[in-house]
Amino acid sequence: MEASRYLQCLAADYGDLRDAASAAELTANVPTCPGWTVADLVRHVAQVYLHKVVLMRTGQEPQEWPPPSLAAEAPLAALGRSYGALRAEFRTRGPGQPAPTWYDPDQTVAFWIRRMALETVIHRVDAELAAGLPVTPVPGDLAEDGVDEVLKRMLAYGSVAWPEDFAEMEGEHLAGPGEITVAAGQAAWTVRPSPHGVVVEDGASDHPRVVIDGPAGNVLRWLWGRARDDAIRTSGDADWADYLRRMLAALTQ
Repeated sequence: MEASRYLQCLAADYGDLRDAASAAELTANVPTCPGWTVADLVRHVAQVYLHKVVLMRTGQEPQEWPPPSLAAEAPLAALGRSYGALRAEFRTRGPGQPAPTWYDPDQTVAFWIRRMALETVIHRVDAELAAGLPVTPVPGDLAEDGVDEVLKRMLAYGSVAWPEDFAEMEGEHLAGPGEITVAAGQAAWTVRPSPHGVVVEDGASDHPRVVIDGPAGNVLRWLWGRARDDAIRTSGDADWADYLRRMLAALTQ
């Protein structure tokens, strides 16, 4: 996807997130984020936006985060201010300009444009569920791209880059080698997990233990724990589908 398309999706999902949060009680629980209220969700997104603004402006991680002033600001006001700052920062920088990221192969602004679009669509779903609203469908191109991101950058890269998080899976890994096919829309991926890391490649496996497929938006939500099992289709060993979800839960928020 082009940066302009990510920014278009970011704007739409930010608007839907804001509207859903405004329609809900700030004290309402967020069912997909146990322990969070709508106020917590909104403040989290505001903090994420502002953190990326500081990162791009200064070229380094902020020493103290979040800033104390943010806690005193009304959640929805903080969300609007932080989104405005993020979009202003993106307007002043080209996607190819350098910016520090947690993903070593990509140290550019483009990484954060993509990441913020995908961060926002997931939390927009959270806000709609908390408000009791119908979940707005995720556009197919963004959903397929989001599946690619969560499998390759969160799971495969994260399993090696953050071994302390992956170590939480000790004792939960299934015995023996195996492959998982994830299919979403027109795209497919092969996931090869092991206790020492995960490899993800484009294309379906010839001999998968399980195939997980469905509309791209449903698969994206399921991988992030934002949809029930009946939102997708599985064929093969259900334990391997559960295994994938447990690995993702260990490496994502």
